Amino acid sequence: MIRSESSTQRARLPNLGITVEWLTIAWMVVEVGVGIRAAILSGSVALMAFGLDSGIEIVSAGVMVWRLGIEQQGGNVERVDHAERRASTLVGWGLMLLAIYVVASAAWGLWQRSQPEPTALGIALAAAAVVVMPVLVGVKRHIADRIGSAALRGDAAEGVVCAYMAIVLLAGLVLRAAFGWWWADSIAALGIVYVIVREGREALSEARAEEDERGLK
Repeated sequence: MIRSESSTQRARLPNLGITVEWLTIAWMVVEVGVGIRAAILSGSVALMAFGLDSGIEIVSAGVMVWRLGIEQQGGNVERVDHAERRASTLVGWGLMLLAIYVVASAAWGLWQRSQPEPTALGIALAAAAVVVMPVLVGVKRHIADRIGSAALRGDAAEGVVCAYMAIVLLAGLVLRAAFGWWWADSIAALGIVYVIVREGREALSEARAEEDERGLK
């Protein structure tokens, strides 16, 4: 009886995961729209990086809906493994591309001594993300551990990056608004590059490890 209940509960996890991913997509659409608009109006590199990161997360969440859908439909192990590798690879390269953009844009901002305008809209968005993202990340990690999904763990890690970015972004925007520090925005953007690269490399490493393991079977 206990085994039956445990199996039933595990079978429901992909459904829960899909629901969380759709919620993630809905929130990321808000972040993309508000973040990029606020970035254009204010000239903030950190806000633009935040908005683009949200765009990558939409792709990542969409891939995870596909991956979890295969498991939900009872797809065979080979199909699920293939989806897992594809998802991990896409998440990893998306993060790497974002890191390149952030470094280039922040360096250019420092070189040009660009002075983004303070933006209440950006501050409100960053503050909201600081609250929302940890909740989504916590649920994703729980499901990933239960079903053994490296791709979902990578997707959750990308959510951690988003939350980290929101904290740094919020600090940079507040410092710029309060003290007029022109360099705070670019420094805030550079502050999250290490985390982005680390999580991107981890996702790519997991994808390669899964490929190697498959080749040995």
